[in-house]
Amino acid sequence: MMMKKLIICVSFFTCTQVMQAQPLVVNADKPTAAIQPTMWGIFFEDINFAADGGLYAELVKNRSFEFFNPLMGWTIQQQSPETGTVLVTNRLVQDSSNPRYIRVTRYTSSGKFGITNEGFRGMGIRENEQYHFTVWAKNESGNISLHVQLVDSTGKSLGESQEVNISGNEWKQYETSFTANATELKAKLNVWFEGQGVADFDMVSLFPQHTWKERPNGLRADLVQLLADMKPGFLRFPGGCIVEGRELATRYQWKKTVGPVEDRKVIVNRWNTEFAHRPTPDYFQSFGLGFYEYFQLAEDIGASPLPILNCGMACQFNTAEVVDTNQLDPYIQDALDLIEFANGDVTTKWGHLRAAMGHPAPFHLQLLGVGNEQWGPQYIERYKIFTKAIKSKYPDIQLVNSVGPDPDGEKFDFLNDTLRAMHADILDEHYYRPPSWFQDNANRYDNYDRKGPKIFAGEYAAQSVATVSPLNKNNWLCALSEAAFMTGLERNADVVKMASYAPLFAHVDGWQWTPDLIWFNNLYSYGTPDYYVQKLFANNKGTNVVAIKSNNDTIKGKDSLYASAVIDAPANELIFKIVNTSSKSVQKQINIDTKKKPVDKALVTTLQSNDLDAENSIAAPKHISPNTDEILVKNKQLNITLSPYSFTIIHIKLL
Repeated sequence: MMMKKLIICVSFFTCTQVMQAQPLVVNADKPTAAIQPTMWGIFFEDINFAADGGLYAELVKNRSFEFFNPLMGWTIQQQSPETGTVLVTNRLVQDSSNPRYIRVTRYTSSGKFGITNEGFRGMGIRENEQYHFTVWAKNESGNISLHVQLVDSTGKSLGESQEVNISGNEWKQYETSFTANATELKAKLNVWFEGQGVADFDMVSLFPQHTWKERPNGLRADLVQLLADMKPGFLRFPGGCIVEGRELATRYQWKKTVGPVEDRKVIVNRWNTEFAHRPTPDYFQSFGLGFYEYFQLAEDIGASPLPILNCGMACQFNTAEVVDTNQLDPYIQDALDLIEFANGDVTTKWGHLRAAMGHPAPFHLQLLGVGNEQWGPQYIERYKIFTKAIKSKYPDIQLVNSVGPDPDGEKFDFLNDTLRAMHADILDEHYYRPPSWFQDNANRYDNYDRKGPKIFAGEYAAQSVATVSPLNKNNWLCALSEAAFMTGLERNADVVKMASYAPLFAHVDGWQWTPDLIWFNNLYSYGTPDYYVQKLFANNKGTNVVAIKSNNDTIKGKDSLYASAVIDAPANELIFKIVNTSSKSVQKQINIDTKKKPVDKALVTTLQSNDLDAENSIAAPKHISPNTDEILVKNKQLNITLSPYSFTIIHIKLL
């Protein structure tokens, strides 16, 4: 069998092969560090319409009329003012979590009268999909009924329900289902009222049947599948700056996101007004995707849950508001109660709530973040108080602690030195930097203290232009540079316990921040080149690091090559990863130092493009995606051509 060469050529490149005589040597019998199951994971934040309008499959925007403008997203449809009225009513005294509802009055039974919801930049509707409509309602007088209808951008019907009669003057939930007759990217929902009289309506909701695992109040299946395919070791939630809030009043409070969906309090999303270049006045948080759903999602995709809680500090880039340290008790109690919610027996208060929501078994929480991206002495003050309280009751919980928004500088140095002296568990480092930084820092952890705190590379992404620039791209240069950096994370798995790209999701019509790992519109989604880099590392994690060297030196940028290697002990497999950041293909001999016998064929997976500016898109979702091939292994040796600008993974079974 002839050995296949993995070379991709295009007309504007000369496909030059550079023969490098010095072989790579893999010491397969000498593991140097154990790789944690949590090594490669997912960071979720509700930015870029990631939750409402994204992962959370609800199609109705402002379903409970709780936005600052109560009818934002809604339009009243009527042939004349004499047909009827819609009045927003507030019952704050009776219900502080969901105070607003609409009172619909029909003066006459003739003529069309209803309300239309525009969805989240439209509603993605699929032909032959069944849709479930629910609404809370009560009858005040007369005989009001309703039916619902989906329409396309021209007003053509995509399907409609049977009539639903509203009866009784007590709030109750009504439901109806119907099937769509066509596919539409930007549909709208009409709710038509018939009859004559007065009725009240709240929590107007529409979900597709095929949510993830077809759960009511469920998640968008294609987006969850992309996450599950990564085989992540952990899921960090709910953020991010969302945890902090622009001020403490709009911080994330997990207790307000559990229990019945209709009782969860809607608040503004802090990304609503963050960037003048991407204003999103309709960006709020319904918390239909709350902490219970996050824990459930983590369990579904085999990831350890990593919730992050507010430590009494709002975002320091915004208000920098703090609660006094002598008033931290409610914040600390939230942390203790969260652990009980996740792990407590069903006889406990919060364990009982978890069971009542449908999950009697514990979620096995082991990790908890204290604060997001805080810095300065005020963070240390609060960290000490939180740590003492949590560790005294739950000593086995590992705490993740901030070392600020940057990977270096005064803020970083202060926190890094202080937290190390305090023997913190895990330090959360963030890096939003140019692609060159990632290539230059593949050796970042080579000299970290092996006995000090472990590292969580909690947020990172190469920025093609500049941090927070709306012109950033998820191009191949960024992804390739991240792959080079990640070989350094993997080589140092005795120090680096966890790592995750950020942000995770972005709606193509509703984003605030770029780059992002996964992009979607109302119907379709795709993984960026950065996504495939993350997926390939996570899917080829292994259990132990082994050395791969050239001339007895670690491969971390010399001759534009970066490399790491692992053993997967249960599979009895050797896996090594090589990044070629040069414009030329490189021929390499790889020698395997092992007492075992490698099989005669290795599986080679390559992610590659000759165009460093290339991206994936809705129209071309797999423009840059992995290709697989085989290569011969003979006498514990193989020869491979590493294509220009490539990330290559080689699997070899050991007998």
